[in-house]
Amino acid sequence: MADVPYSEDPEPSDPFPAGPLFVPVRPGPARYVTRVFRTPLGDRTAVAFTSLDRLHADLGPGQAWIRLAEPALRALTEPLGVTVVTVDPQFTARPVRPSPPAHPVLPALAVRVG
Repeated sequence: MADVPYSEDPEPSDPFPAGPLFVPVRPGPARYVTRVFRTPLGDRTAVAFTSLDRLHADLGPGQAWIRLAEPALRALTEPLGVTVVTVDPQFTARPVRPSPPAHPVLPALAVRVG
């Protein structure tokens, strides 16, 4: 059987989530840009979530996001060489070490007057 392109196949082999996904973004030079992650093997991947609860559970409630359909996310990341889209990742790791505080806390110095 010959391979049929997805556009002509009434039932694609790899089903994609229907509708817009929740895509994590970060501030860029002019506006927000999609975040790119790494797989456990080190390959770059775009990540999207099917619900806001899942995004918050993995990346925290402070994570900025936009709604994009899967084809739009692919169109944004393919020029960057990112061809894989991971939807609802099963495993996410926290940073190896905590981020340093924005302003280092210095210990208070005792000063004796008089």
